[in-house]
Amino acid sequence: MSKTVLLIGGAGYIGPVIAEKLLANGDSVIVLDNLIYDNKYALENLFRFDKFQFIQGNMGDDRTLVSSLKGVDHVVILAGLVGDPITKKYPVASTAINEINLQDCIKILSRMELEKVVFISTCSNYGLIPEGDLADESYPTAPLSLYAQSKVAAEKFILSLADKEMFSPTILRFATAFGVAPRMRFDLTVNEFTREVFNRRELIVFDPDTWRPYCHVQDFAEIVDLVLSSPKDRVYGEIFNAGSEVNNFTKRQVINTIAQHVDISKVVFKDKGTDPRNYKVNFSKIREVLNFSPSYSLEKGIVEILSFLQTREIDLSAQNRNMFGNYYLELP
Repeated sequence: MSKTVLLIGGAGYIGPVIAEKLLANGDSVIVLDNLIYDNKYALENLFRFDKFQFIQGNMGDDRTLVSSLKGVDHVVILAGLVGDPITKKYPVASTAINEINLQDCIKILSRMELEKVVFISTCSNYGLIPEGDLADESYPTAPLSLYAQSKVAAEKFILSLADKEMFSPTILRFATAFGVAPRMRFDLTVNEFTREVFNRRELIVFDPDTWRPYCHVQDFAEIVDLVLSSPKDRVYGEIFNAGSEVNNFTKRQVINTIAQHVDISKVVFKDKGTDPRNYKVNFSKIREVLNFSPSYSLEKGIVEILSFLQTREIDLSAQNRNMFGNYYLELP
Protein backbone atom coordinates (compact mmCIF):
# COMPACT_ATOMS: atom_id res chain seq x y z
CA MET A 1 0.00 0.00 0.00
CA SER A 2 1.44 3.35 -1.04
CA LYS A 3 2.23 6.00 1.55
CA THR A 4 2.31 9.79 1.62
CA VAL A 5 5.44 10.92 3.47
CA LEU A 6 6.49 14.40 4.57
CA LEU A 7 10.25 14.82 4.86
CA ILE A 8 10.90 17.82 7.09
CA GLY A 9 14.36 19.11 6.17
CA GLY A 10 14.38 16.82 3.16
CA ALA A 11 16.67 18.88 0.89
CA GLY A 12 19.90 18.11 2.75
CA TYR A 13 22.50 15.37 2.39
CA ILE A 14 20.27 12.39 3.22
CA GLY A 15 16.74 13.65 2.45
CA PRO A 16 16.84 13.48 -1.36
CA VAL A 17 18.18 9.92 -1.18
CA ILE A 18 15.31 8.87 1.08
CA ALA A 19 12.83 10.71 -1.15
CA GLU A 20 14.02 9.00 -4.32
CA LYS A 21 13.76 5.56 -2.73
CA LEU A 22 10.22 6.18 -1.52
CA LEU A 23 9.15 7.68 -4.86
CA ALA A 24 10.64 4.72 -6.74
CA ASN A 25 8.50 2.49 -4.51
CA GLY A 26 5.39 4.35 -5.65
CA ASP A 27 4.96 6.45 -2.52
CA SER A 28 4.10 10.15 -2.54
CA VAL A 29 6.72 12.46 -1.02
CA ILE A 30 6.52 16.06 0.15
CA VAL A 31 9.74 17.85 1.10
CA LEU A 32 9.48 20.79 3.48
CA ASP A 33 12.76 22.69 3.73
CA ASN A 34 13.82 26.29 4.34
CA LEU A 35 16.88 25.87 2.06
CA ILE A 36 19.20 27.33 4.67
CA TYR A 37 22.19 26.29 2.52
CA ASP A 38 20.64 27.41 -0.80
CA ASN A 39 20.44 23.73 -1.75
CA LYS A 40 17.30 23.36 -3.85
CA TYR A 41 19.50 21.94 -6.62
CA ALA A 42 19.67 18.71 -4.57
CA LEU A 43 15.99 18.11 -5.38
CA GLU A 44 16.25 18.57 -9.15
CA ASN A 45 16.14 14.86 -9.95
CA LEU A 46 12.96 14.39 -7.91
CA PHE A 47 10.73 16.69 -9.94
CA ARG A 48 10.49 14.01 -12.64
CA PHE A 49 8.20 12.08 -10.29
CA ASP A 50 4.51 13.01 -10.45
CA LYS A 51 4.15 12.17 -6.77
CA PHE A 52 6.80 14.63 -5.59
CA GLN A 53 6.08 18.06 -4.09
CA PHE A 54 8.38 20.69 -2.63
CA ILE A 55 7.35 23.32 -0.09
CA GLN A 56 9.81 25.98 0.98
CA GLY A 57 9.26 26.87 4.61
CA ASN A 58 10.32 26.52 8.21
CA MET A 59 9.27 23.70 10.52
CA GLY A 60 8.87 26.35 13.24
CA ASP A 61 6.15 28.12 11.24
CA ASP A 62 2.92 26.53 12.51
CA ARG A 63 0.81 27.55 9.52
CA THR A 64 3.29 26.21 6.96
CA LEU A 65 3.76 22.95 8.86
CA VAL A 66 0.03 22.26 9.27
CA SER A 67 -0.58 23.07 5.59
CA SER A 68 2.23 20.68 4.59
CA LEU A 69 0.61 17.87 6.57
CA LYS A 70 -2.58 17.71 4.48
CA GLY A 71 -3.06 14.14 3.28
CA VAL A 72 0.18 12.97 4.92
CA ASP A 73 0.40 9.53 6.60
CA HIS A 74 4.01 9.55 7.82
CA VAL A 75 6.55 12.21 8.78
CA VAL A 76 10.35 11.97 8.89
CA ILE A 77 12.10 14.78 10.79
CA LEU A 78 15.55 15.43 9.32
CA ALA A 79 15.55 19.20 9.85
CA GLY A 80 18.06 21.05 11.96
CA LEU A 81 21.56 22.42 12.06
CA VAL A 82 23.45 19.16 11.54
CA GLY A 83 26.88 18.52 12.99
CA ASP A 84 29.09 19.59 15.87
CA PRO A 85 31.05 22.35 14.03
CA ILE A 86 28.05 24.29 12.68
CA THR A 87 26.18 24.24 16.00
CA LYS A 88 29.31 25.33 17.86
CA LYS A 89 29.83 28.17 15.39
CA TYR A 90 26.21 29.37 15.63
CA PRO A 91 24.98 28.51 19.15
CA VAL A 92 22.08 30.99 19.13
CA ALA A 93 20.75 29.71 15.81
CA SER A 94 21.31 26.14 17.01
CA THR A 95 19.12 26.71 20.06
CA ALA A 96 16.41 28.36 17.97
CA ILE A 97 16.35 25.63 15.32
CA ASN A 98 17.39 22.41 17.07
CA GLU A 99 15.48 23.06 20.28
CA ILE A 100 12.72 25.68 20.07
CA ASN A 101 11.56 25.18 16.46
CA LEU A 102 11.98 21.42 16.66
CA GLN A 103 9.97 21.02 19.85
CA ASP A 104 7.24 23.31 18.50
CA CYS A 105 7.12 21.08 15.42
CA ILE A 106 6.92 17.91 17.51
CA LYS A 107 4.05 19.33 19.58
CA ILE A 108 2.02 19.89 16.42
CA LEU A 109 2.84 16.44 15.04
CA SER A 110 1.79 14.83 18.33
CA ARG A 111 -1.72 16.21 17.84
CA MET A 112 -2.12 15.02 14.24
CA GLU A 113 -3.55 11.67 13.18
CA LEU A 114 -0.37 10.28 11.66
CA GLU A 115 0.63 6.67 11.15
CA LYS A 116 4.26 7.21 12.13
CA VAL A 117 6.68 10.02 12.99
CA VAL A 118 10.37 9.18 12.57
CA PHE A 119 12.91 11.40 14.28
CA ILE A 120 16.48 11.31 13.01
CA SER A 121 18.85 11.45 15.97
CA THR A 122 22.54 10.50 16.20
CA CYS A 123 24.90 7.92 17.69
CA SER A 124 26.99 10.93 18.71
CA ASN A 125 24.70 10.97 21.75
CA TYR A 126 26.94 8.28 23.30
CA GLY A 127 29.90 10.67 23.46
CA LEU A 128 32.95 9.01 24.98
CA ILE A 129 32.62 5.40 26.10
CA PRO A 130 35.24 3.07 27.62
CA GLU A 131 37.36 0.95 25.30
CA GLY A 132 35.74 -2.45 24.82
CA ASP A 133 32.16 -1.26 25.39
CA LEU A 134 29.50 -1.50 22.70
CA ALA A 135 26.71 1.04 23.02
CA ASP A 136 23.25 -0.41 22.50
CA GLU A 137 20.07 1.65 22.74
CA SER A 138 19.95 1.32 26.53
CA TYR A 139 23.53 2.54 26.98
CA PRO A 140 23.66 5.86 28.89
CA THR A 141 23.84 8.91 26.63
CA ALA A 142 26.61 11.39 27.38
CA PRO A 143 26.48 14.07 24.68
CA LEU A 144 29.60 16.19 24.42
CA SER A 145 28.47 18.77 21.87
CA LEU A 146 25.63 21.25 21.55
CA TYR A 147 24.42 19.24 18.56
CA ALA A 148 24.19 15.96 20.46
CA GLN A 149 22.76 17.65 23.55
CA SER A 150 19.87 19.00 21.47
CA LYS A 151 19.26 15.53 19.99
CA VAL A 152 19.12 13.93 23.44
CA ALA A 153 16.72 16.64 24.63
CA ALA A 154 14.51 16.08 21.58
CA GLU A 155 14.48 12.32 22.15
CA LYS A 156 13.33 12.80 25.74
CA PHE A 157 10.64 15.24 24.66
CA ILE A 158 9.36 12.89 21.96
CA LEU A 159 9.21 9.90 24.28
CA SER A 160 7.36 11.97 26.90
CA LEU A 161 4.56 12.34 24.32
CA ALA A 162 4.66 8.78 23.01
CA ASP A 163 1.73 7.59 25.12
CA LYS A 164 -0.64 9.96 23.35
CA GLU A 165 -3.18 8.00 21.32
CA MET A 166 -2.43 9.75 18.01
CA PHE A 167 1.37 9.94 18.28
CA SER A 168 3.50 7.01 17.14
CA PRO A 169 7.16 8.09 17.15
CA THR A 170 10.29 6.13 16.29
CA ILE A 171 13.80 7.42 16.98
CA LEU A 172 16.70 6.49 14.70
CA ARG A 173 20.18 7.19 16.03
CA PHE A 174 22.09 7.51 12.79
CA ALA A 175 25.71 6.46 12.50
CA THR A 176 28.04 8.93 10.73
CA ALA A 177 26.89 9.18 7.12
CA PHE A 178 29.06 8.66 4.06
CA GLY A 179 28.63 8.13 0.34
CA VAL A 180 27.63 10.06 -2.77
CA ALA A 181 24.38 12.04 -2.67
CA PRO A 182 22.70 14.87 -4.64
CA ARG A 183 23.73 17.39 -1.97
CA MET A 184 27.24 16.07 -1.51
CA ARG A 185 29.00 16.79 1.78
CA PHE A 186 32.77 16.73 2.23
CA ASP A 187 32.71 17.80 5.87
CA LEU A 188 31.99 14.22 7.04
CA THR A 189 34.82 11.91 8.04
CA VAL A 190 34.87 9.27 5.29
CA ASN A 191 33.95 11.70 2.51
CA GLU A 192 36.48 14.29 3.69
CA PHE A 193 39.35 11.84 4.19
CA THR A 194 38.75 10.31 0.76
CA ARG A 195 38.65 13.70 -0.97
CA GLU A 196 41.79 14.99 0.73
CA VAL A 197 43.79 11.87 -0.03
CA PHE A 198 42.52 11.80 -3.62
CA ASN A 199 43.66 15.42 -4.11
CA ARG A 200 47.11 14.63 -2.64
CA ARG A 201 46.69 17.21 0.12
CA GLU A 202 48.28 16.78 3.51
CA LEU A 203 45.68 15.32 5.83
CA ILE A 204 46.12 15.54 9.61
CA VAL A 205 44.08 12.87 11.40
CA PHE A 206 43.68 13.55 15.12
CA ASP A 207 43.16 10.74 17.63
CA PRO A 208 43.32 8.06 14.93
CA ASP A 209 42.34 5.16 17.17
CA THR A 210 38.98 6.54 18.28
CA TRP A 211 35.93 4.62 17.08
CA ARG A 212 32.89 5.72 15.08
CA PRO A 213 30.11 3.81 13.35
CA TYR A 214 29.49 4.66 9.69
CA CYS A 215 26.52 4.10 7.38
CA HIS A 216 25.98 4.85 3.70
CA VAL A 217 23.23 7.28 2.72
CA GLN A 218 21.50 4.59 0.63
CA ASP A 219 21.39 2.31 3.66
CA PHE A 220 19.84 5.11 5.71
CA ALA A 221 17.12 5.37 3.05
CA GLU A 222 16.54 1.63 3.37
CA ILE A 223 16.27 1.91 7.17
CA VAL A 224 13.71 4.73 6.98
CA ASP A 225 11.67 2.74 4.46
CA LEU A 226 11.79 -0.32 6.74
CA VAL A 227 10.44 1.70 9.66
CA LEU A 228 7.66 3.26 7.59
CA SER A 229 6.67 -0.14 6.16
CA SER A 230 6.80 -2.06 9.44
CA PRO A 231 3.76 -2.87 11.59
CA LYS A 232 3.13 -0.02 13.97
CA ASP A 233 3.52 -2.14 17.10
CA ARG A 234 7.04 -3.15 16.04
CA VAL A 235 8.41 0.40 15.99
CA TYR A 236 6.08 2.43 18.22
CA GLY A 237 8.05 4.36 20.85
CA GLU A 238 11.27 2.53 19.93
CA ILE A 239 14.84 3.76 19.59
CA PHE A 240 17.08 2.07 17.02
CA ASN A 241 20.78 2.55 16.45
CA ALA A 242 20.83 2.93 12.66
CA GLY A 243 23.79 1.20 11.02
CA SER A 244 25.75 -2.04 11.30
CA GLU A 245 28.68 -3.37 13.34
CA VAL A 246 30.53 -4.18 10.11
CA ASN A 247 31.00 -0.44 9.63
CA ASN A 248 32.41 0.32 13.09
CA PHE A 249 35.87 1.72 12.29
CA THR A 250 38.62 3.75 13.87
CA LYS A 251 39.88 6.74 11.90
CA ARG A 252 43.12 4.85 11.28
CA GLN A 253 41.15 1.93 9.84
CA VAL A 254 39.27 4.34 7.55
CA ILE A 255 42.60 5.65 6.24
CA ASN A 256 43.90 2.10 5.80
CA THR A 257 40.82 1.24 3.77
CA ILE A 258 41.34 4.29 1.55
CA ALA A 259 44.99 3.23 1.20
CA GLN A 260 43.86 0.12 -0.66
CA HIS A 261 42.93 2.41 -3.55
CA VAL A 262 44.92 5.68 -3.22
CA ASP A 263 48.38 6.67 -1.99
CA ILE A 264 48.23 7.97 1.61
CA SER A 265 51.81 9.20 1.98
CA LYS A 266 50.60 12.70 2.96
CA VAL A 267 48.49 11.50 5.89
CA VAL A 268 49.79 12.50 9.36
CA PHE A 269 48.41 11.02 12.59
CA LYS A 270 48.34 13.15 15.74
CA ASP A 271 46.92 12.80 19.25
CA LYS A 272 44.97 15.22 21.43
CA GLY A 273 42.59 16.78 18.95
CA THR A 274 39.60 18.91 19.90
CA ASP A 275 37.00 16.16 19.38
CA PRO A 276 37.28 13.48 22.10
CA ARG A 277 34.29 11.38 20.98
CA ASN A 278 34.95 7.66 20.93
CA TYR A 279 32.05 5.25 20.59
CA LYS A 280 31.65 1.77 19.15
CA VAL A 281 28.01 0.86 18.60
CA ASN A 282 25.85 -2.26 18.87
CA PHE A 283 23.30 -2.55 16.03
CA SER A 284 21.78 -5.91 16.92
CA LYS A 285 18.31 -4.45 17.59
CA ILE A 286 17.77 -3.04 14.10
CA ARG A 287 19.16 -6.24 12.60
CA GLU A 288 16.85 -8.48 14.63
CA VAL A 289 13.68 -6.36 14.73
CA LEU A 290 13.74 -4.84 11.23
CA ASN A 291 15.99 -7.41 9.52
CA PHE A 292 18.33 -4.67 8.33
CA SER A 293 21.70 -5.46 6.82
CA PRO A 294 23.75 -2.86 4.93
CA SER A 295 24.26 -2.92 1.18
CA TYR A 296 27.36 -0.74 1.45
CA SER A 297 30.58 -1.60 3.19
CA LEU A 298 32.96 1.23 4.03
CA GLU A 299 35.24 0.17 1.17
CA LYS A 300 32.40 0.08 -1.36
CA GLY A 301 31.45 3.62 -0.35
CA ILE A 302 35.04 4.83 -0.63
CA VAL A 303 35.31 3.40 -4.15
CA GLU A 304 32.07 5.19 -5.04
CA ILE A 305 33.39 8.52 -3.69
CA LEU A 306 36.66 8.11 -5.60
CA SER A 307 34.72 7.51 -8.80
CA PHE A 308 32.66 10.64 -8.10
CA LEU A 309 35.84 12.68 -7.61
CA GLN A 310 37.45 11.28 -10.76
CA THR A 311 34.52 12.26 -12.97
CA ARG A 312 33.67 15.72 -11.59
CA GLU A 313 35.33 19.08 -11.12
CA ILE A 314 34.76 19.95 -7.46
CA ASP A 315 35.07 23.69 -6.81
CA LEU A 316 35.63 24.17 -3.09
CA SER A 317 36.38 27.88 -3.29
CA ALA A 318 34.78 30.10 -0.67
CA GLN A 319 31.70 31.01 -2.71
CA ASN A 320 30.90 27.34 -3.38
CA ARG A 321 32.00 25.83 -0.08
CA ASN A 322 28.49 25.46 1.36
CA MET A 323 27.50 23.31 -1.61
CA PHE A 324 29.69 20.59 -0.13
CA GLY A 325 29.21 20.91 3.61
CA ASN A 326 27.57 22.68 6.53
CA TYR A 327 30.13 25.45 6.95
CA TYR A 328 28.31 28.74 7.41
CA LEU A 329 24.86 30.33 7.57
CA GLU A 330 23.54 33.46 5.92
CA LEU A 331 22.02 35.02 9.04
CA PRO A 332 20.01 38.28 9.05
